[in-house]
Amino acid sequence: MSSSSSSSSSSRPELPLRKIPGDYGLPFFGPIRDRFDYFYNQGQDEFFKTRMQKYHSTVFRANMPPGPFISSDSKVVVLLDTVSFPVLFDSSKVEKRNVFVGTFMPSTDLTGGYRVLPYLDPSEPKHDLLKRFSFSLLASRHRDFIPVFRSGSPDLFTTIEDDVSRKGKANFNDIADDMYFNFVFRLICGKDPSDAKIISEGPNIFLKWLFLQLSPLLTLGLSILPNFIDDLLLHTFPFPPFLVKSDYNKLYKAFYESASSVLDEGERMGIKRDEACHNLVFLAGFNSFGGMKVFFPALIKWVGLAGEKLHRELADEIRTVIKAEGGVTFAALDKMALTKSVVYEALRIEPPVPFQYGKAREDMVIHSHDAAFEIKKGEMIFGYQPFATKDPKVFENPEDFVAHRFMGEGEKLLKYVYWSNGRETDNPTAENKQCPGKDLVVLISRLMLVEIFLRYDTFEVESGTMLLGSSLLFKSLTKTSYT
Repeated sequence: MSSSSSSSSSSRPELPLRKIPGDYGLPFFGPIRDRFDYFYNQGQDEFFKTRMQKYHSTVFRANMPPGPFISSDSKVVVLLDTVSFPVLFDSSKVEKRNVFVGTFMPSTDLTGGYRVLPYLDPSEPKHDLLKRFSFSLLASRHRDFIPVFRSGSPDLFTTIEDDVSRKGKANFNDIADDMYFNFVFRLICGKDPSDAKIISEGPNIFLKWLFLQLSPLLTLGLSILPNFIDDLLLHTFPFPPFLVKSDYNKLYKAFYESASSVLDEGERMGIKRDEACHNLVFLAGFNSFGGMKVFFPALIKWVGLAGEKLHRELADEIRTVIKAEGGVTFAALDKMALTKSVVYEALRIEPPVPFQYGKAREDMVIHSHDAAFEIKKGEMIFGYQPFATKDPKVFENPEDFVAHRFMGEGEKLLKYVYWSNGRETDNPTAENKQCPGKDLVVLISRLMLVEIFLRYDTFEVESGTMLLGSSLLFKSLTKTSYT
């Protein structure tokens, strides 16, 4: 099922045309009211849930943060179901110019003065060029995906084991940052970050740089800090880019000097060398480091909370397949049906990118399960993915982590997994906005589970929330006798 314009509506049963419910409130005050509901009075999920119930609709109008004074226009049409959501993937119907993070765009001073690939619409000539550059990089590094990722695992798990032994717990979020940075730098540059003298600073620089870009969408969540102070600090005015400029320049210099062969290829394709490098830094820091920072704790959390039965099943599958295939290979990973399903289920229940935005290119009619709605040209459309991918009319027990959900006949449901700015059954191209590293994300997520269950029979975790995604503490690890 997909959204469609009125020109293609004949392919579906006729649905009643309904006015989009909801309102934006008074100028200035309406966006601030919704902002306080979203961050403080209700919280993210409750914000959407209460309005969905109030309007008896998965499509409605609301303001999305940050609003004044960071965003000049916070009005959106919200989509919360599997039917309406995919209109956001259709580049012929929605424009993606400067909407990567929402109704505002961080200063280009944070990216060397360039609008990097995620902020470009496919209609812009540079989009095709920069996306092909991304594909070229990934293709050239394909053979390195598995060995480079696996090379960082021993240090990661040794540190986790030491902390659990000494302290009774290990903070995965903090410990794993070095592994993420090392993997990304080595994969892109073909060198160890220690060679570039950036290894100790790299993770913290990326985190500060990410915070400056995403702070209008975050809340510190500190009980000692009054809500109005938190709001004033994060959501009223953007932090000035100079706060991270010198640190960013260190990262830029490290990639510029270490990724010479990649940048040479960019120049051969017609991209200015400095523009190619700023796009590399963004790919490394925002898409890759930031993506792992958010998703890996979520993946391990859900697997950990699922308990020993699932752990035994995963361990048995992973070890059996690796023994039969003679090692951890692409072919071996592809034969791990349960491992694949677990990764897809984690991507469904806690997608690393919860928001999608697009501006209507034309007047159109979209559909939910129950009704049709008119959207006017120029209106901002917003999809909240955690609701769309937990649509009870598509997924049975949508709020539950069901490890086997995507096995066998369940594979048909993969078309409703939307984390990559596209369907899981679709492929990224230069003409769409689907994540160019989509398949790599799925691959290294499987690899993370492989690394865990080659070492441990079972483990216990404790989870909470943090600025970006889930917090994860390892409480215990049961080593395996498997060799």
